[in-house]
Amino acid sequence: MDTKGIYKGVIVPMVTPVNKDLTIDKIAVYRILDTFISAGVSPFILGTTGESASIPANLKSEMVRLVADQVKGKLTIYAGISGNCLKETLEDAVRYQEVGVDVVVAHLPFYFPLTADQMLDYFEKLAFGVPCPLIIYNNPITVKQSVPLDIAEQLSYIQNIAGIKDSERGIERLDRSIQLWKDREDFVHLVGWTAQSAYALLKGSDGIVPSTANFIPELYQSLYESAADGDSIMAFNLQDRADRISDIYLKDRSVSQSIPALKYIMSLMDLCQRHVFPPLNEPDIQEQNIIRDQLNQQWQFLLKADSRNENE
Repeated sequence: MDTKGIYKGVIVPMVTPVNKDLTIDKIAVYRILDTFISAGVSPFILGTTGESASIPANLKSEMVRLVADQVKGKLTIYAGISGNCLKETLEDAVRYQEVGVDVVVAHLPFYFPLTADQMLDYFEKLAFGVPCPLIIYNNPITVKQSVPLDIAEQLSYIQNIAGIKDSERGIERLDRSIQLWKDREDFVHLVGWTAQSAYALLKGSDGIVPSTANFIPELYQSLYESAADGDSIMAFNLQDRADRISDIYLKDRSVSQSIPALKYIMSLMDLCQRHVFPPLNEPDIQEQNIIRDQLNQQWQFLLKADSRNENE
């Protein structure tokens, strides 16, 4: 299957907007998706940024339905099905595909430490059991295990496995991954290490998965297009801008702190409310003030930079 023309570009690990009572905030879902559609970026729902491990099954299904209804074929829909129970994971894949999801994404189960052979066996069972294409998700930060590249390479030849989204840090691994798959038409490499988006795209990666695109999707779309055009100067310039914004909620924060900070930023931009699912907590007042001040500072920097570029 030719996956290069399908699973590429900017794929946003979308937050799951919720009300104070932890029901899905439907209006916010539509509002965020409207910005995605306008920018031409695709949603990846029920991933790490979407707090998938904390969401009850009925709300996951509701989120999938809402996204599918709003997108209506305009964008490719990626949906996370990661879990510890293979049967439930496969059932989720069937249910989501029936509603309108185009491709499912799964990382390793995160309870039992697995050998390389067990990882291979798990993804094989998953690939043969899901009703739509599968993308492997390597995310050692949450799973506490890494999928070795030689295992990913073996999996890449299974027909229903369309690619890998790799969030692991390390230039050596990134370079080797790109070298392995940049010329493959049937297997895509998606970068989850968003600080290296420009670098990876210019080297030959197929797409990027930046959480900051939840509120500045157009900046990452411009970055992707610049890299696709081979304009390395513009791509790295846009990477610097994106990094300045990303640092507001990512720098010196764990993933359990960065997701609430991201939602708080989005609440300041009237995209969604700041509420998160337990065990995560909303930022306290002091943290909110810090985030707000940093956001204002960086926004002023970006406005000045845009003004300088227009005058040149």
